[in-house]
Amino acid sequence: MPIQKGIKIIAENRKAFHDYFIDERFEAGVALSGTEVKSLRAGKVNLKDSYCQVKDGEIFLIGVHISPYENGNRFNLDPDRSRKLLMHKREIIRLFSKTREDGLTLVPTKCYFKDSKVKFEIGLARGKKDYDKRDTEAQKQAKRDIDRAMKSRNKQ
Repeated sequence: MPIQKGIKIIAENRKAFHDYFIDERFEAGVALSGTEVKSLRAGKVNLKDSYCQVKDGEIFLIGVHISPYENGNRFNLDPDRSRKLLMHKREIIRLFSKTREDGLTLVPTKCYFKDSKVKFEIGLARGKKDYDKRDTEAQKQAKRDIDRAMKSRNKQ
C-alpha cells in the first residue's frame, strides 16, 4: 500500500471551541494498536469530553472513544482506555508547568492522518464563562448576517 501524503482530518472537537479559549496548539503522535488505526480510518472516533493529563513526565489522552474494529475480534482493546501521546520532553515539561501555574487545561481539538500517521492536535485552553460564550455566539451571528447581506447585495 503506498504512503498517502497530506493531511486527512478524521474528527474535530467543536465542543472544545465552544467551552474554551484555545491559546496555543501543539501536534502530538499517539501510541495505538493496529485495530484502533483501522477503526480511525473508518472515522469511528469521538473527541467530546476528552482531555489530556501529564503523569510522570508523560502525557496521556483520556476520554477519547475509539470504537472497536468490527473484524478485530480478540485484538480489540478497551475503546475508552487512556492513550499515550508522543511529544518531545521539553514540550511536555512546558505544558505541565503552564497547566499548573495559569489554571489552563489541555484539550484535544483535532484528530487527523498526516502522511499516514495518526496525529492529535492538542490545545492549551482557558475555560469560558457563560457571558463569553454568549459574546462568541453573538459575533458569529453578526458575521453570518453580514455575509448574507453581502451575498444578496452582490447578486443584484
